Amino acid sequence: MEVLHSKIYGEDQSGMPLLVFHGLFGMLDNWGSFGKEMGEFFPVHLIDLRNHGKSFHSTEMSHDDLAEDILNYMDFHKLEKINLLGHSLGGKAVMQFAITYPDRVDKLIVVDISPKAYPPHHQGIIKAMESIDFSTVNSRQEVEEALKQYIPEKSVIQFLAKNLYWTDDKKLNWRFNLNTLSTKYSEFVSNAIKYGTFKGKTLFISGGNSNYILPQDEYQIKQQFPNSSIVTIKNAGHWVQAENPKDFNEVVKNFLSDQEVS
Repeated sequence: MEVLHSKIYGEDQSGMPLLVFHGLFGMLDNWGSFGKEMGEFFPVHLIDLRNHGKSFHSTEMSHDDLAEDILNYMDFHKLEKINLLGHSLGGKAVMQFAITYPDRVDKLIVVDISPKAYPPHHQGIIKAMESIDFSTVNSRQEVEEALKQYIPEKSVIQFLAKNLYWTDDKKLNWRFNLNTLSTKYSEFVSNAIKYGTFKGKTLFISGGNSNYILPQDEYQIKQQFPNSSIVTIKNAGHWVQAENPKDFNEVVKNFLSDQEVS
């Protein structure tokens, strides 16, 4: 059994542990500030999804695979019951886990994603990353310049560039497994999570400037997560926790401590 890579804040804190999962092409480091702040109140496990960050690479990448990884992680760390938070692809993973293993989850937080299937929309980014010839580039700046040919948004280029690292043979490469993420893309983006329900307390957090959770998605959300509410964070797009961390952290803290969330 392979276990996901993690960084744990607040290990000495009592209270229900919170497991946090990033989105596609992300890594646990994206959540460092959040983990530090929340780790003052309860244990926080920031976790790299399979094929991302420092977690293991695999040729498989379905929602069921991601849910099983969470189960294996919990069993390895002897965690009987937890709170779960997932952003985007990580949100799909935690939804699937909560539906499959409801007795292992106390509260669920899903950030800027719904249970539905999404049309493919990362093809340009994938093409840009596949265009990089790591045998010829010698600096991060060269990689960023190459990505600019395909990707106009500076913030997206910077986000992707965080995944660059120097290999043992002194070459740059991506930390994530681009091959699997490209070939299995339709399995985890263009598929809804499997039908089922999680009746525990659930919070969906939407970015006010994002279109990932639409008003018409509320029906499906309520069908599968009947004890859920949706909160919109103003002045934030898809990367809600990075674009408005103050409001985001407050909403999460209030939800986990049973205070009113608005």
